[in-house]
Amino acid sequence: MNERVADAPTRRFGAWLEHHGFSIVASLGRMLRRPWATLLTVGVMAVALALPLGLAVVLGNVQQLGGQVQATREISVFLRPGQDVARAQALAAQLRARGDVQAVQVVQPAQSLATLRQRADLAAAIDALGDAAAQAALPPLLRVTPKGDERALVDQLQAADGVEHVQYDALWRERLLAWLGFGTRAVQVLAALLGLGALLVVGNTVRLDIQARREEIGVLQLLGASDGFVRRPFLYLGAWYGLAAGALALGILSVAWLALQAPLATLTARYGSHFTLHGLSPLQALGVLAGAALLGWLGAGLVAGHYLRQTRTQGH
Repeated sequence: MNERVADAPTRRFGAWLEHHGFSIVASLGRMLRRPWATLLTVGVMAVALALPLGLAVVLGNVQQLGGQVQATREISVFLRPGQDVARAQALAAQLRARGDVQAVQVVQPAQSLATLRQRADLAAAIDALGDAAAQAALPPLLRVTPKGDERALVDQLQAADGVEHVQYDALWRERLLAWLGFGTRAVQVLAALLGLGALLVVGNTVRLDIQARREEIGVLQLLGASDGFVRRPFLYLGAWYGLAAGALALGILSVAWLALQAPLATLTARYGSHFTLHGLSPLQALGVLAGAALLGWLGAGLVAGHYLRQTRTQGH
């Protein structure tokens, strides 16, 4: 007798575990027995998931590019025509002694001329003008990498003796960062709205399945089955829908990534850049699958819980 009492929790746990396994397999079977309805549900959910995911991937790539721009905070200091390299070296030495300057590079006219010659639209003009004349027209250039507040440094450089012009592209960089912040918020809002849409889609599909099995559920309740026992197959059904939708969304993103690779390479080559589009990492892809399955689980849980509360109220 004591052994039977001691084995009771073990048997209950075994039955609970067995029902979980049965629910996983049975829910997958019910989903596969309706291929067209399943494809429609999974397709709608996949599109709803792929849109914010695709925007998030694009935004992540742009943020990576913006991070490179943020890291490269060089200030270009153009000296007045007629200034020699010695004057540029002296000014560079003064700037290196400042606490708000990280590094200073002196670009001689010959180096600037070689850089300009690489541009096809300027090479012919340089050849017509002659290297000596073109080099004489180019003043020395300082590339200053700031360490602290670059705005104050820019103002002081502009007022320095022998400086013709200071080029510092802070405004467009700040605009880029502002657009990136707006894009991040827009992706979050879109992800919330489309995630809610996916939740409603899987919830409605599970609701139809519950209505089709209403008599079976009533018999289980009459036999004393708990709400968890009744709800469990539908939870796994929703999880299967979400998992399939997440996998299809990743497939859509992969196809889009392959389609964009060639034109993006052509576009970046026109600008002399080597920027490449990066997709989701394996860990992020697993996170997408887990999140999609959880979304389906939650949608099914909300619908099944609402139905069970209704039947319990009607029973009383």
